Amino acid sequence: MTIYPVILSGGVGSRLWPTSRALYPKQLLPLVSERAMLLETALRVTDPALFAPTIVVSNDEHRFIIAQQMREAGLVPLAHLLEPEGRNTAPAAAAAAAFVQTRDPRGIVLVLPADHHIRDIAAFRAAVERGAELAHDGKLVTFGIVPSAPETGYGYIKRGVPVGTGAFAVARFVEKPDMATAKTYLDQGGYDWNAGIFMFRADRILDEMRIHCPSIAALAAEAVHKGNRDLDFLRLQSEAFRACPSNSIDYAVMEHTRDAVVVPVDMGWSDIGSWSALWDVGDKDRSGNVATGDVLTEDTRNCFIRAETGLVATLGVENLIIVETGDVLFVAAKDRVQDVKKIVERIAANGRTEHQAHNRVYRPWGFYESLDTGERHQVKHLMVYPGAALSLQMHHRRAEHWVVVSGHARVTVGHDVRILYENESTYIPVGTKHRLENPGTDPLSIIEVQSGDYLGEDDIVRFDDVYGRSSKASAAE
Repeated sequence: MTIYPVILSGGVGSRLWPTSRALYPKQLLPLVSERAMLLETALRVTDPALFAPTIVVSNDEHRFIIAQQMREAGLVPLAHLLEPEGRNTAPAAAAAAAFVQTRDPRGIVLVLPADHHIRDIAAFRAAVERGAELAHDGKLVTFGIVPSAPETGYGYIKRGVPVGTGAFAVARFVEKPDMATAKTYLDQGGYDWNAGIFMFRADRILDEMRIHCPSIAALAAEAVHKGNRDLDFLRLQSEAFRACPSNSIDYAVMEHTRDAVVVPVDMGWSDIGSWSALWDVGDKDRSGNVATGDVLTEDTRNCFIRAETGLVATLGVENLIIVETGDVLFVAAKDRVQDVKKIVERIAANGRTEHQAHNRVYRPWGFYESLDTGERHQVKHLMVYPGAALSLQMHHRRAEHWVVVSGHARVTVGHDVRILYENESTYIPVGTKHRLENPGTDPLSIIEVQSGDYLGEDDIVRFDDVYGRSSKASAAE
């Protein structure tokens, strides 16, 4: 009985802005430990006696970041499915189940959001093993978190009659309640938080989808079967997947099937859905503060303070969220953090970019970060992984200077190819084909000075790219 873990990594985590942004969302960040949350999720399901290699479902923009993180952690996914557009969890799960069916028609699929924190791994595993028995028998399993407090931020699952030991039929799913109702659930007992973790045989979930949401079942399967391989990724066929109705597993299937069961589990779970949730799970000092980075506090109580690039000092404050990212300083009352989306929406409406990307932007070859920007110039720091190469490209409206800070570079400028060492430089005129490569075994650090009347990332024409990106670049890649 093999379990196929499926990690859903499609969200943008706007409630954890400004650290989480569209091009580098919370599941790719080390928010609770030293590892990215997606890696923590993947590492929970690596026992080969129980689990097959992981299947990742993500959007196209995050594919290389995820691949690099998995590679550095020594993890090799069974598959990495790329969604052309986010369509919620039901189409993603259907696509994963259809993929599993191509290898193991009755394989058991374990659907895991990429951004959950779980403290008690032994309890998690015990619940999964119980869920696998039920899934093997044809049940559609969801995992309910035994509530520790009345909570208005989660949906609930009401337990029905027992199903063997440690499981119950699902009596009903309940929307996020108000505080008075949540307290009633806690007093009555028999209600669990809906964690959004599911388990079922691949054939069973697709059979149920054909009954309750047939278009999702058919179109997701078509997207898999007509998908195409791109390096280590499987691109779901765009037309079919985009045509899938956007719906969650809960609404599409679990609320309608007669075979839904819930396995309650107390495993120290949090979905890390807000900055206050990070304060809840963080290690607190004597004054109740959770501090990360270069932080000094004086007469400060019950605050979450995160400094990413510089010193943050506080005096005489309490119950605040303070997050510094270099380009943004965010300060909020701890009981208002659910409204951070309003700030993100205003940033987007004003034509700004702080909701999209950080100063440091990751690419398959490494990263770049902006150091200075003027009307007709921009200075960037580029770091290129050992053995990696940027595309052979040219720009219509800007020239570039490259200076090697550390490592050594192979540079192509027109027909000239040469090696540059530390403190050596080169110039790339407007309209000239060029390429930067790192032939060494150490990271390559470059200072790039751009000059011209337009400096946007979409002024790139690619002629050759080892990562299979399109010939006309977009600002997101």
